[in-house]
Amino acid sequence: MPYRISLLLFFAASQFLSGCATNPATGDAEFVTMSESRELEIGEEMHKKILETQPIYEDEKVTAYVNQVGQALAKVGERPELTYHFTVLDNPQINAFALPGGYIYVNRGLLAYMHSEAQLAAVLAHELGHVTARHAVRQDTARTGAQVLSVMSVLATGSWAVGDAASLWSSAAVMGYGREMELEADGLGARYLSKAGYSPHAMIEVISTLKDQEKFTRHLNAKTGRQQTYHGLFSTHPRNDTRLREVVDKAAELEKHTQVVEKDPAEFRSIMDGLVYGPSYRRPDDKKDDEDNRFTHNRLGFSVIFPDDWQVTNAGHTIIAEAPDKSALMHMEVTRRQEELPPGNYLRKYYDVPLLMRSEDFSQAGMLGHTGIRPADDKLPQPSRVAIFYRGSLIYMLQGEVHKPDPDTDYDKLFLDSIHSFAPERGTAALPKPKTINYVQAEPGTTFAGIARSMRIGRYAEEQLRLINGYYPSGEPKEGEWLKIIR
Repeated sequence: MPYRISLLLFFAASQFLSGCATNPATGDAEFVTMSESRELEIGEEMHKKILETQPIYEDEKVTAYVNQVGQALAKVGERPELTYHFTVLDNPQINAFALPGGYIYVNRGLLAYMHSEAQLAAVLAHELGHVTARHAVRQDTARTGAQVLSVMSVLATGSWAVGDAASLWSSAAVMGYGREMELEADGLGARYLSKAGYSPHAMIEVISTLKDQEKFTRHLNAKTGRQQTYHGLFSTHPRNDTRLREVVDKAAELEKHTQVVEKDPAEFRSIMDGLVYGPSYRRPDDKKDDEDNRFTHNRLGFSVIFPDDWQVTNAGHTIIAEAPDKSALMHMEVTRRQEELPPGNYLRKYYDVPLLMRSEDFSQAGMLGHTGIRPADDKLPQPSRVAIFYRGSLIYMLQGEVHKPDPDTDYDKLFLDSIHSFAPERGTAALPKPKTINYVQAEPGTTFAGIARSMRIGRYAEEQLRLINGYYPSGEPKEGEWLKIIR
């Protein structure tokens, strides 16, 4: 017995020592269970998963600009040897997030609220701080210590068996990494801003702008019943955050010898002029060899590509597609909307889906949608992929079910490919032109209420204009000031 105990203690000590490392960003000693090489592998695998489900924003000048600013910041960070990837997602949601190994994402929906290159740099620098401080790795170590399956393994392997951990990844990507890690990312980001020639106080400007958006959204949610989550960039901070100001001021003091380079605001305006605002209305890309598998329903006005060789049965308002070996199926139904609710809330309420993992809103071909994974229950022994689309008063609901799983088949990818191929019927009217952000100069007497009356962007046009221009909830522009409008 003493020998066995000694052996176990020796093993535990060796594991602890092998996991000890120095954090590259903070210089602190820490215990981690993942090597850097594995971190890079997982980041690459997760990046592929993201690109399978999220469309890239196809505007070369915007994507090149974001990458240029991001790469300049990466050079002054503590891990310049990494290959960094800065990706703009074609997503109207206000968010940015980072994955392990140098993968940083910003939604075009967030870019609409930036007013300068320095503010864009602040967002990217904050996310860069998560990468350099290895926050995802540190969280993964904490989960392992608590005997919780690593969420990164879910995305890397696509295994249904560890699907419960997917909600943890959503929490990190959407809600942030927790108060302390978010504050640490702010401090690191402020340091990178200063080293790269930007004012570190741009970090506070960004958070103040996004706090206004959060305030308006909460007001709107109270009226509509929408449930919205926020990224850590602004969810963890009060508006007058003393600790945030302390870390920003510290970065400014440490780098006070670095000269702040004033960027020409005209360049930022020229890059962001024409940025898509709201739904993109783009039709999903179709491959020529997929056309034989595209099912079109003329009367209900839609088409969708099902997996190769799947048998499709049309039963009026319900369509069923089944794999040849009966291992899985997709069924789709069309109904009329019962009430005005956000797609995610509607899915949970009217389709008996109380719990949804990897839950996310998205827009596609001008339609708002929501998708996620429904956990296994008494009715379905395997988790299922569900999605709904709004098109006018109609609801399109798709569900992919696995009954006899083949270990060599990535069923969730098959389901997502079909979901993201869903489009309005060919031959119908052309897709509407998306709304875009454009810049104009204020004239004498210009008011936000007056501009809002000339635009068709919904009930809260004035509030949206104020938010993207930094004037929420009150105030009017000065003559000659450059303003963003939505056309």
